[in-house]
Amino acid sequence: MKKPVIGLTTYMATETYGWHTPELYIAAVVRAGGAPVLLPGYSHDGIDAWLEAVDGVVLIGGGDINPAHYGGDAQHPTLYGMSEARDATELALCRALLQHKVPTLAICRGLQVINTVLGGSLHVHLPDVVGEQVLHRSPERTPIPHGVEIDAGSRLAGLLGTQVTTASFHHQAIDRLGQGMKAVAWAPDGVIEAVELADQEQLVMVQWHPEITATEDGTQQGLFNWLVQAARQ
Repeated sequence: MKKPVIGLTTYMATETYGWHTPELYIAAVVRAGGAPVLLPGYSHDGIDAWLEAVDGVVLIGGGDINPAHYGGDAQHPTLYGMSEARDATELALCRALLQHKVPTLAICRGLQVINTVLGGSLHVHLPDVVGEQVLHRSPERTPIPHGVEIDAGSRLAGLLGTQVTTASFHHQAIDRLGQGMKAVAWAPDGVIEAVELADQEQLVMVQWHPEITATEDGTQQGLFNWLVQAARQ
């Protein structure tokens, strides 16, 4: 059986190496039976060709979207990892994925890009809004676990159940929902942890990082399994 080709978005290039994707995402796709390929962030004029070549997409996490795209404070001191090239590519890619209904798993930044495309906004820095009673990343800017409650009537609950422990690694989250977006999962402090679109059943969007725990946690690996199965169909 032909392996579905799964495109993964990438972190921006540095002086020492090119556009790249952390190995945990790639390993989760391989375990699910997919064939991973990387989608570099300076290729926003090649998206039509990408969609002809891939069967599904993982929109990975990463640095912050420039708040200018959603009307936020572009000078906030906690902003990091912004890239005009990556923003332009992923905003265009998300529009195309929604239009063509390509099977997609959107993780952290990926969810945020889709929310931005649909006219939503983000909290530029969560501690400014919800405090730090629930940490969404450790003070050392590393992942941290916390529970998430999922709406029992959601498609996501059908995949994961209604209570999960997640690896959280973000300082931003949805403020205003994009057009058609429905929140379907929440952290204990009320932060939105997953969203759905009624007419986009091929799309799963989570704020946490399933790739971090997918090696040991079959529930989180199940999100990648779902993607590869959807891409195969």
